[in-house]
Amino acid sequence: MKLSVLTVPLYDKTAEEAFEYLAGLGVQAVEIGVGGAPGNKHLNPEEYLGNPDKINAYKAALKKNNLEISAFSVHGNAVHPNRAVAEKDHYEFVNACKLAQQFGVETIVTFSGCPGDQPGAKYPNWVTCAWPTDYLEILKYQWEEVLIPYWTDAAKTANSYGVKKIALELHPGFCCYNPRGLLRLRAAVGETIGANFDPSHLFWQGIDPVDALKALKGAVYHFHAKDTRVVTSNVHVNGVLETSSYDDFLNRGWFFRTVGYGHGMADWKEIVSTLRAIGYDGAVSIEHEDGLMSVKEGLEKAIEFLKQVIMFEKPAQMWWA
Repeated sequence: MKLSVLTVPLYDKTAEEAFEYLAGLGVQAVEIGVGGAPGNKHLNPEEYLGNPDKINAYKAALKKNNLEISAFSVHGNAVHPNRAVAEKDHYEFVNACKLAQQFGVETIVTFSGCPGDQPGAKYPNWVTCAWPTDYLEILKYQWEEVLIPYWTDAAKTANSYGVKKIALELHPGFCCYNPRGLLRLRAAVGETIGANFDPSHLFWQGIDPVDALKALKGAVYHFHAKDTRVVTSNVHVNGVLETSSYDDFLNRGWFFRTVGYGHGMADWKEIVSTLRAIGYDGAVSIEHEDGLMSVKEGLEKAIEFLKQVIMFEKPAQMWWA
């Protein structure tokens, strides 16, 4: 495995400055935002596509700092019921695939997306219950008429540019927010579809990341290292479905933390060991979204914590077995 960082929190630096800073901390790979929610400050496809000189200079900056690209991130909702939003997010997804071909990157990280409840809807409709049965009709429409057809075509597009892995982040608010949804879409579309596994979005749902990883064996294509603090006293009163502000730390049922500040090292060692056991040997990519820490402190604490957790070397032959 390799220690990676999603560089979005370092947008106050140039890409090369970010590379130098991270390399100096022992980071081995970077996840680069190329559109959608992560933005594209460190790599704008419009500036690089068809420009081999700029691409070669970017690759040289990575090589100079002994870094590789773990994935391109372009989190969006390409099945949004607002056609303008959907078209923009799809365009940026395709550009990410084109750029991946130029850089030799095989993994794109994004969301499954969430359609509306019918043609002509204005907003996504995330269904979280099976009754009244209206919701099941919404799910049928979303999956059969929108989600599966879209990703079937999108996977073919990605493959045409050499992208082998579309890593969908399991994120509430979108159709694939748990292993069941991800595996359903993968069964319908094919093995290009896999998971970007981020424990922080699972902890608060009550999902055990270790059990979820076992269920997703063979389908984990990328991994985000981010933690969640679940405040049980608040959850016992109002549950886990939160709409309050992310900075309402004292009253929310949960909020994101730097790794180690929501769950301890023993938990994270078990998660990483399970990654190894299911055959994952890719990047463990820090996504810093801790509202109680500065970017510098949050990233540096996460890096030092994960150095003690990640297994960097291949396992030895079991001579004792």
